[in-house]
This record gives sequence, structure tokens and C-alpha cells, in this order.
Amino acid sequence: MNRHLRAAALGAAFLSCAFAVRLAWANANPKNVLTGETAFASYTNVKAGVWRHITADNLPKPGATPASSNGARVVPRPADAWPVAPEGFKVELYATGLANPRLTRTAPNGDLFVAETTGRGEIKIFRGITADGKPKETSTFAAGLNAPFGIAFYPLGDNPQWVYIGNTDSVVRFAYKSGDLKATGAPETIISGIPTGGHSTRDVAFSLDSKRLFVSVGSRSNVDDPDTTPGEKLRANILEYTPEGKFVKIYGAGIRNPVGIAVNPLTGELWCSVNERDNLGDNLVPDYVTSVKEGGFYGWPWYYMGSNQDPRHEGKHPELKGKVIVPDVLLQPHNASLQMTFYNGSQFPAEYKGDIFAAEHGSWNKSVRTGYEVVRIPLDKGHASGIYEDFLTGFVLPNGDVWGRPVGVATAPDGSLMVTDDGTKSIWRVTWTGKR
Repeated sequence: MNRHLRAAALGAAFLSCAFAVRLAWANANPKNVLTGETAFASYTNVKAGVWRHITADNLPKPGATPASSNGARVVPRPADAWPVAPEGFKVELYATGLANPRLTRTAPNGDLFVAETTGRGEIKIFRGITADGKPKETSTFAAGLNAPFGIAFYPLGDNPQWVYIGNTDSVVRFAYKSGDLKATGAPETIISGIPTGGHSTRDVAFSLDSKRLFVSVGSRSNVDDPDTTPGEKLRANILEYTPEGKFVKIYGAGIRNPVGIAVNPLTGELWCSVNERDNLGDNLVPDYVTSVKEGGFYGWPWYYMGSNQDPRHEGKHPELKGKVIVPDVLLQPHNASLQMTFYNGSQFPAEYKGDIFAAEHGSWNKSVRTGYEVVRIPLDKGHASGIYEDFLTGFVLPNGDVWGRPVGVATAPDGSLMVTDDGTKSIWRVTWTGKR
């Protein structure tokens, strides 16, 4: 290649790289981000592709609006109703007829594991994707579990030896080799005696070196004081154990209900997706997704979003004021944020790599319902700026009836995004079909 052609090629490569950098920057710093009061949402103005940024400075005073009870009326999906993703994405129905699809995780070999929490307490496997977008094979890996939710493979890597399952009262594990469609033996109980009642989901995750096992345990109540309520002992926390089940410590505290947990594959930080407290008004207290500082305290039940004291615990624990960590990303209050995942595929445009997707199951404690969507949180070198995008919407009808409720999110081997929905008892598949 002569020097002119070589220079042209280098120039083209530079421009391509520069465009990719600009695109990634623009994607992580979008224009027209809704802030302040306009960042708060209801089903009437949630729309795929809209960006929002809620901060602790935006929050109203407790009781600014009355507490509401407005649970979802779930109806069959109308024939013309379908999830809506931003321009360039396509949504397909991957699997139907499930009993209660909740958390989902992708095994190292690409199989999609799904927890069927109620009913027979099953872990289902969905393998492959046919030309028409359906599973090539399905199987029941295990049954007879006690409200299973969390799923983790141990040790990390291509050849795990165990599948860990978070029951509501225990953590068990099954012997496993890559490709198993059915458990080959009885479960071994690793952790027993997890307190039950109240929030029942128990997620499980391993540190990147596979030496730490994290278990999320939500509170028993909305806002009971652990000082005077024995039932809240070791609750509203993320607990750390050894992989053999020996208790190590409370890793993160004051986290009312850390439903979904995951370890950032880039930074090694533990993250969680949280349901915050109710009955302080429509726009209090925001649910959130955040990295979890080791030994950090996030406020429940005495404080929220920093040094804001819950009026139901006025004057308690003044020594904690100023020590409460403000979460990284504040979501809609009463969103019911459930599972989260780090997108590790290559099917979406490059700027999505490493971003967070989180399922918002939907509110009950808000006068005009919100949630019922999947949000996307862009990360820059593994860290969040606080903004998020309404990514997968359309699960609420114009009259407020709900037909779909996202719960779990996982990246399929082909890079598509899988979303479990316990409203339609199905799994949705999101792919990129637009121009790059």
C-alpha cells in the first residue's frame, strides 16, 4: 500500500473511531434529559427512548401528596398490545405458557435458566433460538423448591460445578456440569434459617474471584424499627457468606428490599436493584439501582436518600445523619425495581455494552401507577451518572389496566435481551434491527 492509500486508510480508521467515541459519549450524555419535577413519571408519560434524571434535591417533602393504594388490575393481553422499545429495536415473543416466570440468568453454555417461584417451585431451562424466535428445547431442571428466585453458577467461568438457588428460607445448590438439562441429584443446603415473611425474594451472586457469596434479604415490613422489632434482625441487608455457606458479615445495610443483585464484570463492584419504602406520598421514596459499598449504610428505616429522616422515626439515630449513602441511580418511587443485569452481548450497538437493564414490576402505592417497564442505565467505565432511559414500555393500557409485568432480564448468547413477564406468563426477546 502506498503512503497516500495508507494515510487515507488511517484517516478513515481515525474518523470511524472518533465517530464511535462521539456516539458513545452522546449515548451516555443524551440531550433532553427530563430533570426536576418533570423527571417523575406515571404510565401516562412513560415512553421508550425518554431519558430521566432524578436527584435527592428533587424530592418532595413527606406527605406532600396522600399515600395511595392503587394495585394493578392485570388483564389478558389484548391482541393489538405489544411491548415498545426505542427505534431500531424489535420485540418478539420467545416463550409462553409459563406458570410464574421470575428471575432469569444465562448459564455459561448459553442456556436460559428461569425461576418459577410459585406453584411447583421450579427452575426451567430454555435452550437455543429457532429461526422463528422460539426455544429449540425446554426442560425442568429442578422442582419442589421453596419459592426459588436467585440463580448463580459456581465457580465463575465456562465450567461451573454447581448451580446455587436462593429459596425464600435457604440457599441450596445442585451439582451441575455445563449442558445439564436436569439436576442429577438432590439439592445440598448451603445456608439455612433465612428469616421468612414479608419480602420473600432471595437473590444470589458471586464475586468475580468466586470467593464471596452474596445473598439479598429484604425487610419483613415497610418501615418497622429493627431496634424494637426482632423480626427485622439480619434483614434489609445484603449478606456475605463463603461459597460453603459460612456467614462472614453484613456487606451492605439499610437496603429495604434489594431484590436483584449482580456483580459488575468490569469493576467487580456489587450492585443491587431496590424497592424502597411506601406511604410517604406519590414521589417518595424513589426506588433505586446502585453499586454497594462494602460496609455501607443506605438508610432504611431511619433515613432515605442521604440525611433525609423518615418522619415515622423522627429523632432516632442522629449519629447516622451524614453517613447515609445516596444511591447511584434514583428511579420512580414505587416502581418495584426487580432484577438487574449488565448487558454483555454484541448484538446491540457497541455503546450498550456493559450498560444495566433493570425490570420495573410496577407500583401499587401511587395515585397514578408507574413502572411496568424495563429501564436502561448507561455506564461509563462501569460507573453511572444518575440518568436512565425508559427502554421497554407499553405494558399498561390507556385506561390504566395492566397486561404485562417485567421481572427478570438476561442477555442471550446471540446478544438479544430476554425479559420475563409474570403478567402474561411469558418471555420477551428484544433484538437490534436498526442501522449502526
